[in-house]
Amino acid sequence: MESSGQPDAAAMRAYADELRDMFQRINDAGLELHAEARAVQITEKSRDGLVSVTVGARGQIVGLDLDPRIYRRTDARHLADTIIDTVHRAAARAQERIAEIFDPVIPRAELMAHLDGDLETAMTRLADRMEGMK
Repeated sequence: MESSGQPDAAAMRAYADELRDMFQRINDAGLELHAEARAVQITEKSRDGLVSVTVGARGQIVGLDLDPRIYRRTDARHLADTIIDTVHRAAARAQERIAEIFDPVIPRAELMAHLDGDLETAMTRLADRMEGMK
């Protein structure tokens, strides 16, 4: 960073070149990566094996199977908590799979910050990279 508090012009140019290259890689592989990412489905079983949840690429539930033995327990709160826990674990695995798919074209930390909705981290990483701090 220059003493005036402004980012170094050479660092900004280097980051702009890096962004251009990243966008070119995304453009070249975009349709294939997009199709692969959209097709992601992850199935996770509950810790007791009685609940099976399948989620799509965005973590949305696309399938839910309950083993009939689940009804032996009359604790509805336990069942709800089990389903929620299983959905969260499946969604986390789906997010990791999306990061793996896009890893060749988008740095994992940046993609994960965006997927997590962590705008502060994403913007901080962008500012740091523009200033050449990577």
